[in-house]
Amino acid sequence: MKKFIAILSAVCGLFILGFFGQNNHVQAAEKTYTIDTDVTFPPFVYANTQNKYVGIDIELLKAIAKEEGFKVNIRPVGFNAAVQSVTAGQADGMIAGMSITEERKQKFDFSDPYYSAGIVMAVKEGSGIKSLSELKGKRVAVKTGTAGADYANSIKDKYGFEVVTFDDSDSVYNDVINGNSAACFEDSAVMSYAIKNGLGLKVVTKPTNTTEVGFAVKKGENQELLKMFNEGLAKLKANGQYEKIIKKYTSGTATSETKAKDTSSSSSSEDRTVMGILKENKSAFISGILETLKLTVVGIFCATIFGVLIGLLGVLPNKFCRGLSTTIIYIFRGLPLIVLALFIYNGVPTLIGTKVPAFLAGVITLMLNEGAYTAAFVKGGIESVDKGQMEAARSLGMPFGKSMRRVILPQGIKLMIPSFINQFIITLKDTSILSVIGLLELTQTGKIIIARNLEGFRVWAIVAVIYLVIITGLTLLSKWIERRINN
Repeated sequence: MKKFIAILSAVCGLFILGFFGQNNHVQAAEKTYTIDTDVTFPPFVYANTQNKYVGIDIELLKAIAKEEGFKVNIRPVGFNAAVQSVTAGQADGMIAGMSITEERKQKFDFSDPYYSAGIVMAVKEGSGIKSLSELKGKRVAVKTGTAGADYANSIKDKYGFEVVTFDDSDSVYNDVINGNSAACFEDSAVMSYAIKNGLGLKVVTKPTNTTEVGFAVKKGENQELLKMFNEGLAKLKANGQYEKIIKKYTSGTATSETKAKDTSSSSSSEDRTVMGILKENKSAFISGILETLKLTVVGIFCATIFGVLIGLLGVLPNKFCRGLSTTIIYIFRGLPLIVLALFIYNGVPTLIGTKVPAFLAGVITLMLNEGAYTAAFVKGGIESVDKGQMEAARSLGMPFGKSMRRVILPQGIKLMIPSFINQFIITLKDTSILSVIGLLELTQTGKIIIARNLEGFRVWAIVAVIYLVIITGLTLLSKWIERRINN
């Protein structure tokens, strides 16, 4: 048992340190800024059919970086995660169609505006709603953190409607299309792009509440980056490159009346069948599957080591060890996985002043959460062995440690095997929650694809089938291992 635990510890340690060390090496080798974004917000940011990030924000950022002589590492973490990452110092800046508001200026320093966006109201095709006054007593859907959400909340009392928020635009649109909400508010350019690509909504109001969009850094920090962005933006406007980028993704003007037009990666010509989606996004799905499996394998390795050690502490004849085991299990089983992930990724760096790589944060999250459950069934498995077994071993003169290794554990392990198999499957499914810290696993991959083609039902069906296939394979493998051990 000791040799087994030592080997697992060494493997996990080397794997994690390899990721941590690789990250530091890259950052030290060249001047690269980490920029977080939300790739589910076309035409500002999204992924094309080649799984490359494109849009107004991305092309402007890359052009400015080239003009000013720096490099960028773009991370598709989502809007909420990007905000938290920048404020925690995990990212140097963010660009995600972010509206410049007085409230946000309390936490961020913004660049010069690079776009002006107005808010429009959209309803389901065939709906009779034509004005704000008709929303009284109804639900309105918005995407959290957007100018549309701010606008909806500012007028909800006046017009008597309820605001419901979602983390991505596709969920907002589907809530209206399915009839759960009467309308939605969104940036005009974003809504135009969606309708152009076949979304079953229609705009019923003129653009209003025009806001400016900018690049953001944590207040008081990365001022050199902010200065380079502003200088680069001015150069792009002077040499005409800015106008070309805007025209590429809109009808030709950087105003709220623009209609989305992406000549480089429009999804209007995509095959929208299940097989077509699979073919168009094969590389993205494969990448998401590999990231999911990598997180699962490393996570379960670390969780097993952590769980076995904590579980064994819980059966030692020592009150302190038992109490420590019970406390650890209680804390990490009680914390929601998403809260733990965000705390480790965004909270811990604030305390220690050092960035925590997303993969490492994800592994630690799985280790603590899944390890707590593992510890509970390890402890329970050992305690379920008849107490007379230990008494008999001790009466023969065997010390506690030897009695545990030779008599109790072999019986307890057989009782634990079904729980280990179940925990492995749970860990695989729990990796989907880690998309909140920017890990591009299978679920996040699905969100990115949907942001472009708006085929939520088909994409989620594909993702669900992939999960079922993987889980079925893992279950069969686990059952085979169980039979081998029992025999």
